[in-house]
Amino acid sequence: MSERATFGAELRRLRRAAGISLTEFAARTHYSKGYLSKVETGLAVPNAAFAEACERELQLSGALTALLPREPAKRRTRPDARPSGLPPATTVFTGRAAEFQAVRSALEADGGVCVISGMGGIGKTELAKRIAHRLEAGFADGCVFLDLRGHSPGETADEPSAVHDRLLRRLGVPATRIPSDPHDRAMVYQSRLRGRSLLLVLDNAASAAQVRPLLPAEPKCRVLITSRSRLSSLDDTRHVALDVLDTPSAVDLFVSLTGTAPGEVVTRVVERCAGLPLAIRIAAARLSAHPTWTVDELDRRLAAEAERLGELDDGERSLLAAFRLSLRQLSPAEARLFGLLALHPGADLDLHAATALSALPARETDRLLNRLHDAYLLTQPAPDRYGFHDLLKLFAADVVTERDGAFRRLMDFAVQVAAHGDHLLTSRRFVRKRIFGEHPPEPMPLDDETALSWFRAEWRGLVSLCRAAGERGEHERCWQLAYFLRGFFFTAKLWDPWKATHRWARASAQALGDRWVLATTTTNLGVALVDSGDVEAAFACYDEALTLYRELGDEHGESMALAHRAWADHYSGKHTEALRDFQHAQAFYARTGNRRNAAITDRGIALVLIPLGRAPEAAALAASTLTTFNELGLDLDAAMALNCLGWAWFHAGHHDRATTAYHDAADRARACGSSYETARAYTGIGNIAAARGEHALAADFWERADDVHPDLNPLMVGETRVRWGS
Repeated sequence: MSERATFGAELRRLRRAAGISLTEFAARTHYSKGYLSKVETGLAVPNAAFAEACERELQLSGALTALLPREPAKRRTRPDARPSGLPPATTVFTGRAAEFQAVRSALEADGGVCVISGMGGIGKTELAKRIAHRLEAGFADGCVFLDLRGHSPGETADEPSAVHDRLLRRLGVPATRIPSDPHDRAMVYQSRLRGRSLLLVLDNAASAAQVRPLLPAEPKCRVLITSRSRLSSLDDTRHVALDVLDTPSAVDLFVSLTGTAPGEVVTRVVERCAGLPLAIRIAAARLSAHPTWTVDELDRRLAAEAERLGELDDGERSLLAAFRLSLRQLSPAEARLFGLLALHPGADLDLHAATALSALPARETDRLLNRLHDAYLLTQPAPDRYGFHDLLKLFAADVVTERDGAFRRLMDFAVQVAAHGDHLLTSRRFVRKRIFGEHPPEPMPLDDETALSWFRAEWRGLVSLCRAAGERGEHERCWQLAYFLRGFFFTAKLWDPWKATHRWARASAQALGDRWVLATTTTNLGVALVDSGDVEAAFACYDEALTLYRELGDEHGESMALAHRAWADHYSGKHTEALRDFQHAQAFYARTGNRRNAAITDRGIALVLIPLGRAPEAAALAASTLTTFNELGLDLDAAMALNCLGWAWFHAGHHDRATTAYHDAADRARACGSSYETARAYTGIGNIAAARGEHALAADFWERADDVHPDLNPLMVGETRVRWGS
């Protein structure tokens, strides 16, 4: 029996003893099923990399390597050279199973060209080398690995003619026979590949233009390309984009490199490395180089964002250096926008915010964003949104040069659009005049529907902007942004960000020394507190605001604070006190012609009348507010009035009227995007069904309420108290 047959027979015996099918073993080792079958039957020559892969999966040590043929049989009789020279692949490699299979499938398909792309440090070259080592045995003429120097330190990307020269030499063409003319050189290159079966690995490509002349015309050749650009203009090419490692794979890589045990601190370290393989390898190398360090010490050193990039440097590899190489490939306009985008403190942003930062036309900004995305310097979490990898954002924040002016442009834009959107959501609300300076930002077109969509998409970033404005001393913009987020937060019942933004806004008001802003912001904070059920804290806010408004002689502010305090009294069971304050505020609004606030206050009075035993009177008052809200086009207030009307008729014993009101409330609430009022209406319908003995119907509507907006607070929502019998 020949050596190759001995190796194959032993592999088959061991595989079968382990209970692993040929198909499963092919998937585990990333070799084709056909190649494995040939090895096991002695028809193909195994190599050391293949033996190691098999031993790893079978949990062996050297058993197969010892059986490798000493002199592999020659596959070619042609005298020309069989190139080789793959650089060694790392012995520690985790994850990437799906990407490995995608690349392999691409190379086995017709055309056989695949681009592995991703940001610097993502592990493109390591994956390419690993795949090439697995596949090399399947190419009769071997493998050529060539660094195109597209992103190499101190290097300029090679021109195609220079690459042709290098490739021809690797293919055994004497220097004297390599033409000097670039076109003739390309022709000789293609001729030299004719009839060959070769795997060509082109690492570190700068552009599609650099790669395109290097693609073989010979169909038996295959090409694997790595690049920090997407190279999307390469037609008939399979593209495999690498993302960061998931947390389990990242932990596995760190543990494999360091020998440490997995745990909470290791997880935190790889999360600080943001799943980037190069960052994880550098962090692991630093830990290994310092025997006195623990993982806790490494974690401590990586904790401060301002120092993190500097810590990720092991003397030979530097994350900062890797990122600078990517930046070097950008035009000045692209590099400028890359830095400016880091001024946005949110997780991502859209074209409009990017345009505000760039101070360029939207079309030009869009072009630059696409270029940065193609260069893997930006992510694209949604079709119209862009973001950063965490470590790249730290890097970008260090290269930005126009901080203050660009941030003010962004804040002006955010406040203006939030103001416009708030006006559409809560029209006729009192708004203090805003100042944008000499050059206000261009307005962003919105209508009722797009305003709500904009807030839903942007509120997290706007919250981050509000905080950043306060920290940067942009106090006017801080309180304004909080003020204009209030209406959306009320509609969406986003209490935590509502309270956070208004606490930052209070600090800004105090820094400005503006008592009106402080009083107004404090009142709105009280609304958030009472709306989320923290009534006692709300009382403290209202008392502070009332004192300020009275000192300022602001009767409008005083009436508003009294009306809000009345709601807190009502929820606390102090209905007589609530009625008194509501009536005081209502008199002011009626005297000044403020129909919106007067109707809102009347709705509050209607709710107070119900526990005072005056439900029919409450129903009449709620119906009158509905008329006003409809005339003013205030849909959310109309939905709330209908729920109030349903609540009043329920207590008056008119279940049919209450059911009609609740159904109308649900329709209006759904139309204006209020899940809270929709759930309240469904709960009310369920209560009526339960009172009639229709328990299945009641359960159905209560389930609908839970699906739409679970956990309605019984302190705030009377319908919930009835549902649960409290």
